[in-house]
Amino acid sequence: AQASDAAYVIYTSGSTGKPKGVVVPHGAVINFLQSMAKEPGLQAGQRLLAVTTLSFDISVLELFLPLLVGAEVVLCRMEDARDPFQLKALVEDAIDVMQATPSTWHALIDAGWGGRPGFTALVGGESLTLKLANQLLTRCTAVWNMYGPTETTVWSSCWRVTAPEQGIRIGKPIAHTQIHIL
Repeated sequence: AQASDAAYVIYTSGSTGKPKGVVVPHGAVINFLQSMAKEPGLQAGQRLLAVTTLSFDISVLELFLPLLVGAEVVLCRMEDARDPFQLKALVEDAIDVMQATPSTWHALIDAGWGGRPGFTALVGGESLTLKLANQLLTRCTAVWNMYGPTETTVWSSCWRVTAPEQGIRIGKPIAHTQIHIL
């Protein structure tokens, strides 16, 4: 396959509300994964819990990034991802990284998840609030706000959350990309 060849087609309504297919080329996927391997980062031997349905583009990170760096993908059954108590039990089973929407993080916290040292939370797909950022910071070693529309190959930017009271940021663009905020 060439860099410009289609890796996959995913459907989104984006900001228009009208469904459309987005053709994502191999080169964009490779750039995305190599960038994510550096920041927010994933290391060989770490365990990432994949909770996202395949119809949501963020599953690309969950399935392929661990394979790229020699980490382990732990697949979560759909019914367990929807049950915050089951999800809590899975996350507490030596998981190092999980990527989820704020709605999922809220449900996990409401189920009594207390986090642990060394855990990394990737938050995206919806706006990260100050309240959730602070709740995650008390439970995790690292919290990352991830941003990007499907058309740009999953995440376009990321920001390590350290002082959310100074404002929630979308961060800097991933490698070999630019962002323009209008």
